[in-house]
Amino acid sequence: MKGMSQCKCELCNDTGFIIKRQENSQPLMTPCKCLEIEKVKRLWNNSGINIDNFNKNFSNFEEWSMKSKEMKAKATDYYKSFNEIRGERRNSILFCGNPGSGKTHIALALANNFLKKNIKVIYMSYRDVITSLKQNMLDEEFYKKTLSRYQTCEILLLDDLYKGKVNETDVNIMFELVNYRYLNHLPIIVSTEFTIEKLLSFDEAIGSRIYEMAKDFIVEIEGTKNNYRLK
Repeated sequence: MKGMSQCKCELCNDTGFIIKRQENSQPLMTPCKCLEIEKVKRLWNNSGINIDNFNKNFSNFEEWSMKSKEMKAKATDYYKSFNEIRGERRNSILFCGNPGSGKTHIALALANNFLKKNIKVIYMSYRDVITSLKQNMLDEEFYKKTLSRYQTCEILLLDDLYKGKVNETDVNIMFELVNYRYLNHLPIIVSTEFTIEKLLSFDEAIGSRIYEMAKDFIVEIEGTKNNYRLK
């Protein structure tokens, strides 16, 4: 009929449940899979991850090079090991090196998997958040509240660490963030275009903490041959 809006889910007609009629018994109601999908979308929205990245997962990550295969294998191992290591010092994962190698995709795929398991992930775009914090440093309440969101979350996805020009203020903010998570054994998923050696050169205190936290799950990528965009 004209004027009637279409249902988003054809399985349950947006009721959230699928009803199976059974002869001589009460209808059987089972939750529709759209409920789980909507739940994960809400979690993504709360995590700060753009909904356009909702479908990034291990299945649609293209293994086109040895390093991309290594990234997927390392991420899968990390995900499977997470419950055992989450409270330990070495409970994080680091994808570092050459741009265009799929680091952000595989990091988001990890986040998606964790969110589906109701493990909360907060996404931090390094450049955007650092810029916002620096612009609002005089607003003590905003600064502390914003920084605390990234310091205390269950898992932090720190994307594109040290992207752009880095100054002393950037380093000081990052030390506050990383050191808090290091001392409290809170895991980080890190992606950065810089090698481990370069991370240490920005600030050894921060770099060595990230290295120690992610020591069992590091993929370091070097060389333009690993840039998917240059294929």
